[in-house]
Amino acid sequence: MADELVTQFKVTYYDHPKAGKLAVMTMDNGADYRKPNTFGAGALASLNEAMDNLDKDIKGLMLTGKQFIFSVGANLMEVPSIQSVEEGKEVGSQGHAAFKRIMDLPVPTLAAINGASMGGGVEIGLYCDYRTISTGAAPYALPECFLGLVPGWGGTQLVPGLIGAEKAIELIIKNPLGNNRMINGPKAFKLGLADWLLEPVEFFDESIEILAQIVTGEIKLEREKPDLSNIKAEVDAAREFVRGRVHGGAIAPYRACDLIEGSAGWSLDEGFAQEDQALGELIMSDQLRASVYAFDLTQRRAKQMVGIPAEQPLPVNKVGVIGAGLMASQFGLLFLQRLEVPIVMKDIKQEFLDKCKSYIEAQLDGVVAKGRMDEAKAGFLKSLVTYTLDDADFAGCDFVIEAVFEEMGIKQKVFGDVEKVVSETCILATNTSSLSIAEMASKLEHPERVVGFHFFNPVAVLPLLEIIKGEKTNDVTMATAGAVAKKIRKTVVAMKDAPGFLVNRLLIRMMSTTSDIVDGSNTPQEVDEAMVELGLPMAPFDLLALVGPAVGLHATETLAAAFPDRYKVSPNIVKMVEMKKPGVYLPMTKEIDPEIAEAWVKDESRPKLSADEIRAACLEALADEVRHILDDGVVAEVQDVDTGLIMGAGYPFFMGGLTRYLDQKGISQKVNGKPFMTEEEYVAYLAR
Repeated sequence: MADELVTQFKVTYYDHPKAGKLAVMTMDNGADYRKPNTFGAGALASLNEAMDNLDKDIKGLMLTGKQFIFSVGANLMEVPSIQSVEEGKEVGSQGHAAFKRIMDLPVPTLAAINGASMGGGVEIGLYCDYRTISTGAAPYALPECFLGLVPGWGGTQLVPGLIGAEKAIELIIKNPLGNNRMINGPKAFKLGLADWLLEPVEFFDESIEILAQIVTGEIKLEREKPDLSNIKAEVDAAREFVRGRVHGGAIAPYRACDLIEGSAGWSLDEGFAQEDQALGELIMSDQLRASVYAFDLTQRRAKQMVGIPAEQPLPVNKVGVIGAGLMASQFGLLFLQRLEVPIVMKDIKQEFLDKCKSYIEAQLDGVVAKGRMDEAKAGFLKSLVTYTLDDADFAGCDFVIEAVFEEMGIKQKVFGDVEKVVSETCILATNTSSLSIAEMASKLEHPERVVGFHFFNPVAVLPLLEIIKGEKTNDVTMATAGAVAKKIRKTVVAMKDAPGFLVNRLLIRMMSTTSDIVDGSNTPQEVDEAMVELGLPMAPFDLLALVGPAVGLHATETLAAAFPDRYKVSPNIVKMVEMKKPGVYLPMTKEIDPEIAEAWVKDESRPKLSADEIRAACLEALADEVRHILDDGVVAEVQDVDTGLIMGAGYPFFMGGLTRYLDQKGISQKVNGKPFMTEEEYVAYLAR
């Protein structure tokens, strides 16, 4: 790639008064912390060269990274250039061979993990005899299973032998499948992955002094060898955990289970050879290719704010929130914590405001209790919030967002009331999930400052923010909305005003399809079981319960009115809403609510679909809807679709969001007559 930075292994020498000559090997790609060290072919060549030229009279070696960064592992962007299993295996064996040269040194070695350490960065540290880690080192993780890989440069073999199977499973499998959860220096130390936990201020000096004392014999560290006698049972439990998370959708975590279990009986070289084989096969898998694409979308493309005009945004020094329910309260808290500006929370009843205040203050108190904020800061933030029944308190706001009932007349009224007291340039943002931005703005004097600002629930967890440009929304409004989104740390997908926008339009298309299947001869359980096998984060009828049948029905009715040929309102979902049922299942079970079962009208003349047929029907419907979204210009590029589903609906990396999976399985070709992106376009996109 044109912008590739090659990590160099740079060696300097330090003559310690007691220990003698110590080598300090620093990993550094020449850029600042915003472009972390990675390992590609060039980095491994640099490591081998550094080892070849290492002075023979050194008494010890310390491996560390540049400021704030140790290493974040392999350069995934090299994956598309690998064209065979044998080439993939060679990537594994080259990494093992280069890293093992550190392990084979006849002198003590210490990894000084000074900052972010992931994947191969964690693994190279394990080849050293000892490890120090900074309290500021974050993130620390082996995320490979999240990406469709395994830790294939020693992780599956060295971690169990260091900290035991249970902790290894937590780091290698459970954390990645838990929304790619990462840990930090203190947690890594607690798990036993490092021997000393040091503060950042004197980290380098203290680490090299520890190495010197190891060389002189002043420090002797004895580790208790973990008991691996029960490793099969622990790995079997891990396999059940994987089944519960991804079912048969992802292959990498199952492969990681096999490698962890094997580590107890294989020699190190045998284990490394098994990792090589796994890497070779997984690198050539559709799932990893999709994951590389998804990784690029979320780590590179999303930061470019595609679709946000390059206008100078307006300053936002005061924010208003219309509504004080749970969603609005989440908005208030998010803006308060990220922007640290005055916030006005307005509702029509004092009891709603009181609940909102209790929620926001309890959340801040919780942050203090976890040690992430001091009480003085929390007190200051609490003082910035005004809870009011009066629209006049919105005066001076630069940005007002509504979170009221999803009904056009209500939203038009609250915006009309606010427009009377705010300036002509105050942005009016709506969190509507499906209503027309243009219609909402149509009765205002300044429709150009109305913009869709659609969050996904839970607001603090899901990173996506859909920014919707209405018919008259101007570029300054869009630029200001984008600037606010960046400050509150959300991933933006910009789009034009259209029914259901992007993510909900696709989710409702699938919900409409699955409801129609269940109106025939299939049960909700059969549909859910079929769809979760794809590795989706939630089964369709569990998702319906999460969003609420009434909300789902309203969105479906909106889309059915706009696109009656593609969206169908299920009469049985209508009945569920009339019965005020929270979902088709009894609480905490997969058993159909007997009252729903009795009321449900099924057309049993329709043939029962197999699991494969259910999946095909849903995926073909999605392929068709994506084509319509792109043809209608709702979003600019297919990459926007996948970013939205990954960041807003939790679609897995190993599916590449959606379109990569549809292309790989030939579904887009079948439905639309062509893929969304050819293999040549895919490779060119990643190489740009």
